[in-house]
Amino acid sequence: MEPLKIVVIAASRDGFSALRTLAAGLPGDLPAAVCVVLHIGRHKSTLPELMSRSGPLPAAHAADGEVMQAGRIYVAPPDRHLIVEKGRLRLSDGAAENFSRPAADPLFRSAAMAYGSKVVGVVLSGDLDDGSAGLAAIRACGGACLVQDPQECEASSMPAAALRAVDGAATVAGIQDMAAAIGDAVRAAPLATLAKERAMKAGSQTEEEARVAARGFVSPEELDNVGERTALTCPECGGTLWQIKNARPRRYRCHTGHAFSEMSLEEGIVSHVERALWTAARSVREHLVYARERKDWAQRSGDSDFLVVESARVARAQELEAIMLEALRAVARTSGVSG
Repeated sequence: MEPLKIVVIAASRDGFSALRTLAAGLPGDLPAAVCVVLHIGRHKSTLPELMSRSGPLPAAHAADGEVMQAGRIYVAPPDRHLIVEKGRLRLSDGAAENFSRPAADPLFRSAAMAYGSKVVGVVLSGDLDDGSAGLAAIRACGGACLVQDPQECEASSMPAAALRAVDGAATVAGIQDMAAAIGDAVRAAPLATLAKERAMKAGSQTEEEARVAARGFVSPEELDNVGERTALTCPECGGTLWQIKNARPRRYRCHTGHAFSEMSLEEGIVSHVERALWTAARSVREHLVYARERKDWAQRSGDSDFLVVESARVARAQELEAIMLEALRAVARTSGVSG
């Protein structure tokens, strides 16, 4: 049966149990196709089997080119983005977005482009902000937005970021009530809160970015059409990042295909800083070890002048070591700040 609407769902940490609870509550006659992304990376996933056992709707890993049907759950397989086309599903091994493959934003963005106001976007528990830009695209194209109550989530930053991205214009529900909320959204008339001109413009922007994303490797000139070059570099590959024009929330993309929303990019930058500091700290520590060996040698040889020089070298290395340790503590405090 051809789907009345398309439901796209994103989850990360603690999303496994949330998705099983959701599957248990969805009705067997749901007139929509359901597409699910869980951040699993390359790990083997038994999620489709568990969702099938939990509720009346059959679930399976999506196959490339598969025709969507109402009343079925399609799960992104490990290490593949799940993309929606008109009537069909596609799988992509393109670059990670927000450090994830599969990621929510490619699914949400492609669904918004293909089905507009017939999309219901759902963001569940998870870290960082994957899905926030995609949910904003769904809202801009007239689709319905649902978000799990951040207060009940083990990992609240993903649903909280999604709420900010749509200015709070989403139905917030606990996971026990989310299936009913999805059913209501599927059966409701398409939203008419946006002017047609604005929706068309948003759809055009979404389509242009989706086209670039689907290409994977693109030229700098192609990215100039959708973004502005920045002084920032990609935390994944080191390439220049473009900030997507007029995007809310802000997001960034490099010419090899990596893409980031604000919180994900911040996480990547902080992680890069921490790695660099640990490398520097290791070098400083080696300097200190070597300086102490030279000092010991000066003591054994009885060379007082050399001993003075090496003692000063040890003292400077100890000062540097203390600075590096404090810098690492500062980074740890920064990475603990929630968006």
